[in-house]
Amino acid sequence: MIDYKLHLIPHTSTIRQALERLNELAADAILFAVDEAGVLIGSLTDGDVRRGLISGKALEDRVSDFVQSKPKYITKDKYDIQNVIALREGGFRILPVVDSEKRIVNVINFRYVSSYLPMDAIIMAGGKGTRLLPMTKDTPKPLLKIGGKAIIEHGIDRLRKFGVDDIWISINYLGDQIEQTFKSGEDKGIHIKYIQEDQPLGTIGSVSYAEGLLHDYVLVTNSDILTELDYEEFFLDFLEKGADMSIVTIPYRVDVPYAVLETSNHHIISFKEKPTYTYYSNGGIYLIKRELLNRIPKGTFYNSTDLMQDLVQNGFNVVSFPLRQYWLDIGKPDDFQKAQEDIKHLDL
Repeated sequence: MIDYKLHLIPHTSTIRQALERLNELAADAILFAVDEAGVLIGSLTDGDVRRGLISGKALEDRVSDFVQSKPKYITKDKYDIQNVIALREGGFRILPVVDSEKRIVNVINFRYVSSYLPMDAIIMAGGKGTRLLPMTKDTPKPLLKIGGKAIIEHGIDRLRKFGVDDIWISINYLGDQIEQTFKSGEDKGIHIKYIQEDQPLGTIGSVSYAEGLLHDYVLVTNSDILTELDYEEFFLDFLEKGADMSIVTIPYRVDVPYAVLETSNHHIISFKEKPTYTYYSNGGIYLIKRELLNRIPKGTFYNSTDLMQDLVQNGFNVVSFPLRQYWLDIGKPDDFQKAQEDIKHLDL
């Protein structure tokens, strides 16, 4: 994935300079002209240059004389996923993302990302990973490597693939190593902030300290999960069900090798011959409306199940999203070894 700033060019540049940049971008040849404040002025492609030259303009003329003045763009904190899908399916492959002042803050390229989801993500990475000792004695579990890449980095890159570029990481045990590894996220073209958990606050308690969330929806995920979850599908399902909170759930089948009898007062009412029952376990990935995070108490040990129970008891719409793709919680040494083999066949 290239630096989005390569797509930006001052509107006062010459068209000759623009052609040099377009040539450098090759298959991604589109530029976005900006003024001195970084405000979007227009877009420029090879076709725009050809049309300008044919009309009598010269190579030393300014880019602003050649641009399309009404390009398509996405506004950072005010966009609808259906609009993104419509643009993607309509053939718009590279789009600028602007802030409220129309300054370009990112450029998304559907050659590299599958979507651009309007959500923040909070990754819970404060645990000690005691079940993976001695590997976690000097290294936090999220930084243990699977297939040459840290567990948490697999998760971050999966989020990036779906256009999630505002990420918080909640850290505690050896958290400075995580912060030193990813810093501000600039190297990955994203924004990373950190929540310092000074004491154990449960599986979701530290989320209450995430300040400056940009979107109306917040994804909360454990840092030790390896998954091929389609985040766009997850988000669209959330909207379709009118959910307040959605939990990724993992189907778990139980095969009973005998006939199961249903009885009442010692009388057999019915029976099932060797039935299979499917249960759903918590997958450690949640999508939540941002305003509901205010229900998480500050400075208190608080688990995700506490939030679920609170919302259910108070009439909120809490739904399940049964996962059909790969998922693995890397909690034990056996899981860690399994992940080393599985990663060879995963599309992350």
